[in-house]
This record gives sequence, C-alpha cells and structure tokens, in this order.
Amino acid sequence: MNNKKIFVNTLTFLRVPIIIGWLVLAIVFELHAEPVYLWWVALALLGISGLTDAFDGALARRWNVVSSLGKMADPLMDKVFYVITFPALCWIIAHQGDHTHAVVMLIFTILYIVRDLWVTFLRSVGAMFGANVAARFIGKLRTALSFPATGIIYICMALNRTGVQSECAAGLLIACYIVEGALILLNTVSFFTYTAAYAPYLKKALEKK
Repeated sequence: MNNKKIFVNTLTFLRVPIIIGWLVLAIVFELHAEPVYLWWVALALLGISGLTDAFDGALARRWNVVSSLGKMADPLMDKVFYVITFPALCWIIAHQGDHTHAVVMLIFTILYIVRDLWVTFLRSVGAMFGANVAARFIGKLRTALSFPATGIIYICMALNRTGVQSECAAGLLIACYIVEGALILLNTVSFFTYTAAYAPYLKKALEKK
C-alpha cells in the first residue's frame, strides 16, 4: 500500500484522539485550575488538531493520493471536532457561572450541528440525481475558521479560570461574543447557500414517485 496515502489518512483520523486529549485536559484544568501549564498543553492540542485539517487534504493533493476514503473521512472528523469541542466549551462556560454566555454557546452549538445534518441530507438528495456534492467555498471557509475560533474561545475561558483581572475578563468575554456572533452569521449564510443550491434536487425528490 502507498505509504504516503497511509500517512495522509492517519493524519486525518488522528484528529479524534487529539481532540479527545484536549477534552480531558480542558476538563481537568477547569475543575482544578492547576497545574497552570495544563491549559497551554490543551491549547496546543487544539492547534495540532487544526493543523491536521489544514495539511491532510493539501498533502493528499500534492502527493496525488486523494482517495474516496479521505474525502469521506475528512468532513466526518470535522463533525467529531464540533461535537466534542462545542458542548465542552458550553460546559466550561456554565461551570464558570456565566449562564448567559453558556446559553449563547448552546445556541451556537445547536445551529452548527443542525446545519451539518441538513447539509448532509441535501447532499444525499443531490447524489440521487447525480449532483456535484463537493463542499462549497462557504462551507470550507466555515470549517477553516471554526478551528481558530474554538481556540480563541478556549483561551478566553482558560484565562478567566486562571483569575485574570476583571477588566481583562470583560474584554475576553467581548472577544468571545464577537467570534461566536461572526460564526453564527457565517453558519446561517452557509445553511441558506446550500439550501438554495440543492433546492432543484429537493423539488425533484418531492415529485419523484
């Protein structure tokens, strides 16, 4: 078997254990707030997870080892990332006592998951009629920005857990709201963009006997 293909696919699937490692460290730090370096390690794992998403596809194309498995696995690993990190961040925020922010993060999480389920459904319908079901630019942009956005939100929460001064905490909270609001907007645009693109196939599916 092609060693380069094995490496690329391994890089893709590594996203799962890496992000589970982040989850464990993030929970431990949130509960105990020590050792302080723990959240730095957790943040590094988030960064590595994002790098696997950035490089697996690029390497596959560069080495000409793009495969059907890789095309299916990459978006699946992205969804695993969302399903693990976003609820965890929601819990961390709630644990710190900011229930308003926790509700915003909960809405953010639900919208992200619902959008992914809807787009998966649309692609399945489109595939019935031979449509091109490749990811669109808006979808790729949403995914690409989700990794650094998750890192920013986690940095804000981890610093808040370390007991930064109140004026800094207020600024960190504003940063979180800006990031979450921007991604909610992008997620909404992506939802309607895919819906409009697949509307003809939905119509055909409804008319099909």
